[in-house]
Amino acid sequence: MTAAERAGVAVFAKAPVAGEVKTRLAARLGPREAACLHSLLVRRAVSTAVASGLGPVEIWCAPDESHELFRRCAAEHRVALRRQPGGDLGARMAAAFAVAHARGDALLAIGSDCPALDAGLIREASAALATHDAVVIPAEDGGYVLLGLARPSPGLFEGIAWGGGEVMAETRERLRASGSRWIELETLWDVDRPEDYDRLVREGLLEEVRA
Repeated sequence: MTAAERAGVAVFAKAPVAGEVKTRLAARLGPREAACLHSLLVRRAVSTAVASGLGPVEIWCAPDESHELFRRCAAEHRVALRRQPGGDLGARMAAAFAVAHARGDALLAIGSDCPALDAGLIREASAALATHDAVVIPAEDGGYVLLGLARPSPGLFEGIAWGGGEVMAETRERLRASGSRWIELETLWDVDRPEDYDRLVREGLLEEVRA
């Protein structure tokens, strides 16, 4: 298996502080329950990354590594914790990729909002980096749930309107402009809004997240 096929995985996660995470779901679930759901989703994302059996898994924590959830995940799964630096999401992601590429590793970056992302898809994304510069799993809301880079891609994260519905389109433009060879895997969905929570329940994923 090549180095690209054993890419590291960076899980980007916020501390589950009530009122600061899953704010669009708080009106439906309440701030405390919304934070609890966020915590469960982070734990699932980390366990899924570890289950992929790829390279090193790191949790990139915001605002820092001190929250009990992060310490528990690190102890349970024997993964490293890193503090997200300042700046927008693009700057924070660029930092994670810079760390990985500096040590000669390809990297897959994921969030914690997509319970439909499984270990098999992460492995598929990693394998794609053996023949492509980048791999992306788009999200239905216009963003993406996974981005992998085999090598540095200068400018990829600059000038993106993070949080908007054009993130994936803007990323495609930057990949195209840089001459990168990239592949997109199946589009998935995030859990952000009340209707996403309904879908989580309807598709039986809530029980899996709580397991």
